[in-house]
Amino acid sequence: MKFLKLALLLFIVQTQAQQGGMWIPSLLKGMNETEMKNLGMKISAEEIYSVNHSSLKDAVPQFDGGCTAEVISDKGLLLTNHHCGFDAIQNHSSIEHDYLKDGFWAYKMEDELSNPSMVVMFVIRIEDVTQKVLEGTEVFSAEAYKQKRIQDNIAYLSSTLPKEVWQENKIKSFYDGNQYLLFVTETFKDVRLVGAPPSAIGKFGSDTDNWVWPRHTGDFSLFRIYADKNNHPAPYSTDNVPYKPKHFFPISITGVAENDFTMVMGYPGRTTEYLPSIAVEQLINSSNPAKIEIRDAALKIQDRFMRKDPAIKIQYASKYASVANYWKKWMGETKGLKKANAVEAKQKFEKAFQEKVLKAGKEKEYGSLLSDFQKNYSDIKDFALARDYFNEIFVRNCEILSIGYKLFQLEQLINTKGEQAFMDRKNALSKGIDDFYKDYNATVDKNVFEQLVQLYLTKSPNQFLPEKFNNINVYDLTASIFSNSKLTSLDGFRELLEGEDSKTVLEKLNKDVGYIFVKTAANVYSINVQPMYDEINLKITATQRKYMKAIVALSSKSDRIFPDANSTLRVTYGKVKGYKPNDAVYYEPFTTLDGVIEKYIPGDYEFDVPQKLIDLYKNKDYGIYGSKGKMPVCFLATNHTTGGNSGSPALDAKGNLIGLNFDRVWEGTMSDVYYSADICRNIMVDVRYILFIIDKYAGAKNIINELKINK
Repeated sequence: MKFLKLALLLFIVQTQAQQGGMWIPSLLKGMNETEMKNLGMKISAEEIYSVNHSSLKDAVPQFDGGCTAEVISDKGLLLTNHHCGFDAIQNHSSIEHDYLKDGFWAYKMEDELSNPSMVVMFVIRIEDVTQKVLEGTEVFSAEAYKQKRIQDNIAYLSSTLPKEVWQENKIKSFYDGNQYLLFVTETFKDVRLVGAPPSAIGKFGSDTDNWVWPRHTGDFSLFRIYADKNNHPAPYSTDNVPYKPKHFFPISITGVAENDFTMVMGYPGRTTEYLPSIAVEQLINSSNPAKIEIRDAALKIQDRFMRKDPAIKIQYASKYASVANYWKKWMGETKGLKKANAVEAKQKFEKAFQEKVLKAGKEKEYGSLLSDFQKNYSDIKDFALARDYFNEIFVRNCEILSIGYKLFQLEQLINTKGEQAFMDRKNALSKGIDDFYKDYNATVDKNVFEQLVQLYLTKSPNQFLPEKFNNINVYDLTASIFSNSKLTSLDGFRELLEGEDSKTVLEKLNKDVGYIFVKTAANVYSINVQPMYDEINLKITATQRKYMKAIVALSSKSDRIFPDANSTLRVTYGKVKGYKPNDAVYYEPFTTLDGVIEKYIPGDYEFDVPQKLIDLYKNKDYGIYGSKGKMPVCFLATNHTTGGNSGSPALDAKGNLIGLNFDRVWEGTMSDVYYSADICRNIMVDVRYILFIIDKYAGAKNIINELKINK
């Protein structure tokens, strides 16, 4: 009955069209389909998701594990964001052929560039396997044992449930472990770069404009999927042929207007919409400020060096963008949560929830949930903060520390998995480290190290710092490590790993001053922080699952209960709409090329504009893509998106491609925790601007001729 109630909630018919939510495409019939039609949709749920027939889902793969893309031709042509393809564009770039600066266009298929390790994954079908996954878990009271049985069941089902030999079974948790769905997938491994505009178009506005509106970024790139002669996934081969998709998106250039229906399909990464108020409060006041300060320090240093040296700019462009993305997102999220009074809204919801518990006579089952949250989040606060400092400094944002931490993990294998596992990992690290050092600059990292270690020693909870670090002079420590540690160069790193056995390697590692520093911090963290964090977090996880179960069980027919994002295929829908971020400020939902020229700063790495684009603007040479003498660039809508939706198709009421999702407004980044239709907006490149750049700017008529364009 508990699963039946959950399923029924997804099929309730409502007369009032609503927005917000990330919905499972196989469960759109009923409430969602009615809402979508009330908002203006002209197609059916069956046309969005079907197992037996071609449907929209067949044109929406996950792109390289972290973004979304869409198929836009019958020859496997893919459209995704410039920032999603950025690593590939960077890897193909050099001082002589700087595709980041100049762009890249393959004017014939033979010129397309292969990308080893890049993959795209399609969903073939979705099935509910909840009862099979939870089978046998009712006998356990301890959460750890329950989770182990679930993972064992998932592993067994993934290997035994029916699929084709070239497909995979992936089982994902929904509603905090109250529902499990099977995704049968196909993953293609031969994906080639077809086109990318210069960064002055694809990253226009760069980090200054990231997460904000108005936006004028042509954030797109083009790839192509190749398959074997049977149209099945295959490793790269010159014998492979362009993939024949089950569905590809026609493109509409008729334009969009305010209040038009929009739909976004994609693979949103992670949301936590059902967090209790105390968790949101800690996010605002503890976790986000700490992570923002750390990344702010690292970014300022990298930016200073990137502006002075073009070679460093190429080395650090992708890394900088990755770090800056969430740095700015956390700032906007904090601002939005405060503006929306999210903590108070959560507290109001919790009060109503408690009243429902009492009214239903469920005090014994659900009555202590909110007090359990209060205790567990209070207990975990300092451990969580120490974890944030360690991860942000030693794992993510200082390169010498991050590579040192990989070696610390290598050393742990001796005790956990033995000699052979150690040697296998050691050899893999030695062989696979070239790309890391190709983009490493010791001078930049030295400055980052000094700043971040100072923050670690002064801001991380003092009770979890190693005693050996008391009274450390950070300046002297930095000078010593960057003068003497072999971790600062590729040759040095490989020298540390030379040896025929673990004893030889570990003797050298444990004499290296850089590794000793990392190991000292990591040992204390792994003993004093991580175990206690994991123990308390396990309690929080169990409470959250029960809380989610209670929310579903006690919900009325008018409630809209959607599952949190978990990198699985979702549908979100809404309308083209502007918004009001502050008093006396209203943002229109459209931008044009006029705004690009208004922001133009000659020579500036964020706001420079290519001369050819300026000429096209001056001559109003927009071809069939302009509208009323203007060249549309970006637009806004109320679709509920998050990280992972980068590159998602923006579709009109008939399922035509009208834009490419790439960002959210700064004040609306809180939608990962709390969605508000008043200020949460997703940002999309207008497909007309994409076609204009491909056609009029790049002259890539071969690409235009592949597309099905509805004029």
